Amino acid sequence: MTSVRSRPPSSPGMRLASPRDVTLPDGFTVELAAGTNRSRDGRLMVGGSPLRLVRLTDAAARRLGDGRFAVTDAASAALARRLLDAGVVHPRPARGPVPAGDTTVVIPVRDRADQLDRLLSTLRADPVTADLPVLVVDDGSKAPAALAGVACRYGARLLIHPDNRGPAAARNTGLRHARTSYVAFCDSDVVPEPGWLGPLLAQFADPALALAAPRVIALPVPAPGLLDRYEEIRSPLDMGVVEGPVVPVSALSYVPSATIVVRRAAVGPGFDEAMRVGEDVDLCMRLHEAGWRLRYVPSVRVSHRHRTDLRSWLAQRVGYGTGAADLALRHPGRVPPLYAAPWSLAACALLLRGRPGPAALAATLTGVTAVRVARRMPDADHPARAGTLLSLAAVRGTAEQLLRCATRHHWPVAVAVAAANRRARQVLIAAAVAEGLVDHRRSGTSLPPLTHVALRRLDDLAYGWGVWQGAVRRGTAAPLMPRLALRVVSRWTAARPQP
Repeated sequence: MTSVRSRPPSSPGMRLASPRDVTLPDGFTVELAAGTNRSRDGRLMVGGSPLRLVRLTDAAARRLGDGRFAVTDAASAALARRLLDAGVVHPRPARGPVPAGDTTVVIPVRDRADQLDRLLSTLRADPVTADLPVLVVDDGSKAPAALAGVACRYGARLLIHPDNRGPAAARNTGLRHARTSYVAFCDSDVVPEPGWLGPLLAQFADPALALAAPRVIALPVPAPGLLDRYEEIRSPLDMGVVEGPVVPVSALSYVPSATIVVRRAAVGPGFDEAMRVGEDVDLCMRLHEAGWRLRYVPSVRVSHRHRTDLRSWLAQRVGYGTGAADLALRHPGRVPPLYAAPWSLAACALLLRGRPGPAALAATLTGVTAVRVARRMPDADHPARAGTLLSLAAVRGTAEQLLRCATRHHWPVAVAVAAANRRARQVLIAAAVAEGLVDHRRSGTSLPPLTHVALRRLDDLAYGWGVWQGAVRRGTAAPLMPRLALRVVSRWTAARPQP
């Protein structure tokens, strides 16, 4: 048992060192991502997030072959790296190239002795983690003796903060005391599935990888209530079933720190202790800015006991929202509530007019963009079709983002406009209900449709209220500002990969 003295909180903008080596080793295998579209000749690909247009030389296309290849030399290593960074392929490393024994498990906790007991029991029952060093960081518990007893029972080392300093500080204390190359952070309220650590460590065969994260799913409960059933499919900790790189301003812009594995040399001093909320998002962005890679591996799962008491559930959502202002100030343009092209915004605004003239102009804008995209893809199997589909997808995506902004980040403004304008009120109500019903169908939830709609709107209202609270507190509009995308697809060419 070790008492840890307080340290001053970290300062904003903590810089991290860049990776010394990004060259993939021989034998490292990559495989075409499921969502990547490839031309018949194999030279043109569209995929990734944000969407990218990738062209290959004949040699590179032959190397990729049927969608899978292993690194064998400098040229193939460079090609695999560029395709990985574009998000059009996924890594398929051999299981366990990194020894699990070089990993320390760090568990930040405040009280919750019963949950700590459950987690430590799970770790000690798993052959891979049974003998690993475990550091339990007591972050100012009101009943420290109970935690100390649980830690002792499972052979975990206990580090104590006399006062509560927050999850970032607790994780950093464990990080400083770890003596291994890799550190697995597990919150006390998670239950990893057996064999969870090996596949995550396998990702570190990539020397530029700093962080790997599993999917966080809901812990089953005997008699799930309405919020239990909602959290099963809409928890903010669950990043979904699609694997991929973690990249700001993409479909997978961060991963939660409920369970993550990090390369100790990459994360430096660790989390920013000045942040009580959003410290995991901040770490992901700082790692990305330093040139490190991060991976989300949903085939690995850990269960989490979500909050399902209405008051604490709403308070959690508000709390998450308050962190948006600090993140927007630390990482300008990286956490926009909306990311869309000016032409697609204009098209959506015209369509909202609900009149033939503006609708025709919106169709013209979309058509002109489709032609421009098609001209950039003359080697596509069907350039006109590809340009049209990509342009229509951009309009649809922008419309969905605008609706989310109206019901989430910017709902106070939307409500004020709706109160003053009858048509705006009708559009807002209809759109809010329609979006909830569409989400109900997509999610496959067992909740009744209107119940799902109501909970989704409560979720958005609470988070948006937190965003405005944080913005007012910090005196900034940064978390409310949209970001404009200048292209439907990013221009990116892998024609001549260099060693």
